[in-house]
Amino acid sequence: MAEHPILSWNADGRAQTARWYAAGGTPPPRRVVPADDRMCADIAYRLVCEGTAVLWQGDYHGGRQLLAALGRRIDRRSARRGRRPAAPAGGRATGPADAFHRHRQAQGHRARVLGMLLVPLEPGPRGPAVPLRRAPDVAEAATAAYGPVTEPGAVALRELLGAVGAHEWRRKGVDIPALGARVHPHYGVFSPVRGEYVDLVAEAPLPAKSLAFDVGTGTGVLAAVLARRGVERVVATDTDPRALACARDNVDRLGLADQVEVVEGNLFPPGRAPLVVCNPPWLPAKPTSALEHAVYDPGGGMLHGFLAGLAVHLEPGGEGWLVLSDLAEHLGLRGRGELLGAIEAAGLRVAARHDTRPRHRKATDPSDPLHAARAAEVTSLWRLTAAADGGGMSGAG
Repeated sequence: MAEHPILSWNADGRAQTARWYAAGGTPPPRRVVPADDRMCADIAYRLVCEGTAVLWQGDYHGGRQLLAALGRRIDRRSARRGRRPAAPAGGRATGPADAFHRHRQAQGHRARVLGMLLVPLEPGPRGPAVPLRRAPDVAEAATAAYGPVTEPGAVALRELLGAVGAHEWRRKGVDIPALGARVHPHYGVFSPVRGEYVDLVAEAPLPAKSLAFDVGTGTGVLAAVLARRGVERVVATDTDPRALACARDNVDRLGLADQVEVVEGNLFPPGRAPLVVCNPPWLPAKPTSALEHAVYDPGGGMLHGFLAGLAVHLEPGGEGWLVLSDLAEHLGLRGRGELLGAIEAAGLRVAARHDTRPRHRKATDPSDPLHAARAAEVTSLWRLTAAADGGGMSGAG
């Protein structure tokens, strides 16, 4: 990992410095004030909204309570703004894309403000430790997120809590019925909690069982599913070092190391295969954290890269499986015509499509700001072949 930058502040008229630990590469705050249990939530809220970080030095659980209090103040302010009538620019009616961008802005604001409450992090005999009263053991979780901590520093409490939660996901694993086993996501690697896309890959008819490529493997779950279905050799690629380590760990845990090879690579490995699978990020928007790279794909870069390079990596008669939600279409971020046009431009045809409805909680939550789009969402496995192979699926829209 890259060297952690320096965080600077003044305490009692003396200059203080510490390492700044941030898993997503967030730059250190420019202004920092130390605080303890004597600081009230209203003062802390004013400071963090003004761009001044609060370095918590009181009781650990008091810091968690302050974080929750800051969150409530942000939510109340957002609720008041949400009750105001919309004033669209130029008199144009707002649509789902506008709602999505407002939602993303609100999410970003919330993350930035809550990320300004810091706690100290220092080396310990078992690993990184938070030197506050009643602080839990964070050694394994912090090491997974930040690497070895060799110097005293500070970390955003919200991010640290996320690292602790992610470590529990890794320890317990996520049950994957299609595997009859659990997959263990590492910190910063998207957890396969949305099982519908895994089930599509587990159920679609295989064009062959000799070889498959899994492009952008993440946890390695789709590569493992293909191997369990009898594919003799699977080559899984990713560019993220965390994902590569995670996929290799899961492949080893599942006893599939003889069938699945995990390699670093941007999209395709060398050569051709009778089956190439890709589950790219579903929304063409800018990610704001490392974890969001699994959901947000600026400009649809990975989607279009996969489609553009697929034909030359398919064996004659082979299939490319594109696993993709249509949520972007319901949000007005991408049209079905754009997707079909990209497929045709890449020299591909749609041989078949398998659809399923999402089963996650937000799909049935009317309080979600994007409920209308989520309620209409369909996840599809597009079976693509080279256009030169002939035929095609009519009415693919």
